[in-house]
Amino acid sequence: QVQPVESGGGLVQAGGSLRLSCAASGRTFSSYAMGWFRQAPGKEREFIARISRSGDNTYYADSVNGRFTISRDNAKNTVYLQMNSLKAEDTAVYYCAADAGYYRTSRPADYDYWGQGTQVTVSS
Repeated sequence: QVQPVESGGGLVQAGGSLRLSCAASGRTFSSYAMGWFRQAPGKEREFIARISRSGDNTYYADSVNGRFTISRDNAKNTVYLQMNSLKAEDTAVYYCAADAGYYRTSRPADYDYWGQGTQVTVSS
C-alpha cells in the first residue's frame, strides 16, 4: 500500500512552467505504476500521464503530449510532472495515483491509491 501526497501547485502565467511532485509513503513504491490526472470545476477527472514501475515507459494524453513530462525516482519514492508551455485550460486540481495493475490504462477507476490533489492555476 502507498499513500501519495502531491505538492508544487500554484499560480503561473500562461506560457510558464511548474513541476509537481508526488511523494508516496510505503516500502513498495516501485511496485506501482504511477499516473497523473487533473480535474477542472464541473468536469470529469482527466488522464494526463502514466509511467511504468521502472520509469522506462511513459504514456501521455494528447492534450499535454510534448508539453508535460512524467518521471520518477524510486530511490526517493517520488514521481514528478514537469509542465511547460502552460495554458489557461490547464487550470485544474492535479492528482497523483498509484496503479497495482499491469495494463497501460488511463481510466481513473483502475488506479488504486490517490492523493488529495494540488491546485494549478494558469492565468491568461
